[in-house]
Amino acid sequence: MIDDESDDDRLDALFHALADRTRRDILRRVLAREHSVSALAAKYDMSFAAVQKHVAVLEKAGLLTKRRSGREQLTRGEVTAVRSVATMLAELEQIWHGHVARVDALLAADLDLED
Repeated sequence: MIDDESDDDRLDALFHALADRTRRDILRRVLAREHSVSALAAKYDMSFAAVQKHVAVLEKAGLLTKRRSGREQLTRGEVTAVRSVATMLAELEQIWHGHVARVDALLAADLDLED
């Protein structure tokens, strides 16, 4: 389980970035293949500056990286960051399964006592 405060801050940034529908869509696109910020902006009914802000949030969270190619900024999804989100969710699921198993055990013990 993730204990370190810096890890918690990183997870906060990851989940903040993923909380927005447009950012999730941008992430899907850049995980599939590299896109310029200009090409991404053309896909959305919002200003170029608004798309740049979404890209910046994703970059700050480590979900994508940017690189320059001439005058363009190319973006690429970072699978490692996505995996860290999946790992965190799997850890939470294991905790939940543990609670359910304990409730099931208590119910089964209670039923055995009634017999």
